[in-house]
Amino acid sequence: MIGPTAMVFVIDDDESVRKSLKRLLDAAHYKTEVFKSASEFLSHSAYSGPSCVIVDVKMPGLNGINFQEALIGCGREEQLIFITAHGDIPMCARAMKAGAIDFLPKPFRPNQLLESVERALARSSEQLLRASERNHARALLQKLTPREYEVMQLVATGLLNKQVGGELGMAEKTVKTHRAHMMQKLRITSVAELMVVLQKAEVIPPVRPGTKV
Repeated sequence: MIGPTAMVFVIDDDESVRKSLKRLLDAAHYKTEVFKSASEFLSHSAYSGPSCVIVDVKMPGLNGINFQEALIGCGREEQLIFITAHGDIPMCARAMKAGAIDFLPKPFRPNQLLESVERALARSSEQLLRASERNHARALLQKLTPREYEVMQLVATGLLNKQVGGELGMAEKTVKTHRAHMMQKLRITSVAELMVVLQKAEVIPPVRPGTKV
């Protein structure tokens, strides 16, 4: 089940469509907010919780496809569900390739839309979780001194303390000290856990010295 902070936005220039979609979503116990244009929606800051946007493809001003491009251009990641009475296969393929959850031709079944909303909010929740983990992991890495970071990179390649010392020109005892501080700051106890931190931080895995790539 999607949490209580989830929000569903509706963008359609037809007031009757906005009202009917809001009634449907309210009946399904979703928090909703409606907009009559894509430009009006974009004038608001991105919602911080799980969210999706149901948007009509053909609207005056900024149409649905251009709206999707505008979101991508701004680095926003709202999950989109397109609805349209004027769609075609190339348009659908373009929207889906750019990351849309669904492309529903009107008239669609209420349950069909609600299933798409549930999938969109689930993806949004997963996306927010990954972003939170990424930011947390990067914040931990930023606590390392430049020397600790160098040691961390070599430890991540599987080198032993003595080998790390050889690469950095320092005594093994000094490497152990830097390694201990690094592990403590990252709140880890093993190389396997270190790799998880790097993965969550989306840091490119280091290449072992001497390895051909």
